[in-house]
Amino acid sequence: MKKILFIDRDGTIIVEPPIDFQVDSLEKLAFLPKAISNLRKIAEESDYELVMVTNQDGLGTDSFPEDTFWLPQNKMMEILEGENIHFSAIHIDRTFEHENAPTRKPRTGMLDKYFDESEYDLKNSFVLGDRLTDVQLAINLGAKAIYLGDKSFDNAEQETATALSSKDWDEIYQFLRLPERKASVERITKETKIWIDLNLDGKGKSNIETGLGFFDHMLDQLAKHSGADLTVKVDGDLHIDEHHTIEDTALALGEAYLKALGDKKGITRYGFYLLPMDEALVHAAIDFSGRNWMVWDAKFSREKIGEMPTEMFFHFFKSFTDTAKCNLNIKADADNEHHKIEAIFKAFAKAIKMATKREIKDLDILPSTKGVL
Repeated sequence: MKKILFIDRDGTIIVEPPIDFQVDSLEKLAFLPKAISNLRKIAEESDYELVMVTNQDGLGTDSFPEDTFWLPQNKMMEILEGENIHFSAIHIDRTFEHENAPTRKPRTGMLDKYFDESEYDLKNSFVLGDRLTDVQLAINLGAKAIYLGDKSFDNAEQETATALSSKDWDEIYQFLRLPERKASVERITKETKIWIDLNLDGKGKSNIETGLGFFDHMLDQLAKHSGADLTVKVDGDLHIDEHHTIEDTALALGEAYLKALGDKKGITRYGFYLLPMDEALVHAAIDFSGRNWMVWDAKFSREKIGEMPTEMFFHFFKSFTDTAKCNLNIKADADNEHHKIEAIFKAFAKAIKMATKREIKDLDILPSTKGVL
């Protein structure tokens, strides 16, 4: 199915005149900074189909004569096409706002054909525009918005639907070329019920409920210091003991990382971090190699930290490597047991952040001489 970039014109590709809001002469035609160069990269490097959607108030009436519109419009298209930027369709609504026409953004009357689910993937499409009507258009289409405007959102729905707010075309290009890597995992057994949502390219937000306070705290550290958004909900048989809850969470978490990494093209693959925390010093190194292996050099003298048995620390990381299919090497030295395990989780998170980092220039490169990971 085709993914679409529905792109506004005035205020998004070209400058919108601040007084009459009409680009009705060549003298008024000016492109936004870096719009052309980044549109070209998006057109050439991504699999999005470009579609222009624009409101032109009263086009064809005395307030906006037809010929004054087409001269700069055709010149703009000539310049864009000369840079290998081609639009598969251009949709222009000519009505005034007070007419409430079904074809005027944010209404979708001009865009009916894109609701064909057998041909178009609106869920993974975007509307780029500088007005809240563009954000609302994204909502009405079932797509996401990239907002280039100044105004704050009218409601929470608009904020949620906006995947990116930026006026920087460099940032817009990077966002489209490096889409968020997300995964959801549901693991249900007779012993535990686990739900995990992971966004490797998030903001470090977490929502953790395992029934074990200290375990929640450690998973919070993983999200925060790796920069991933992580939701973990666990209903485990804690009336028996903690083992199944910790082990199965690790297995589900490793599976989520494996799914989110996808084909692993463009990633660094290797991550390593030396982390101090007060008297503690921890070394963590990870390789998302497609093979599981665990090296553990950390001894604990206490039976539990919080409600979490210290014997389960190794078991957590070993289970993670089994399903994430990665090598993990952890070495820790500390006098304080709380500092030791917290530093381990932080170093683990930092190593993951390094290993999963992507570079646009490497997006077609698999970091392996074998040709498979």
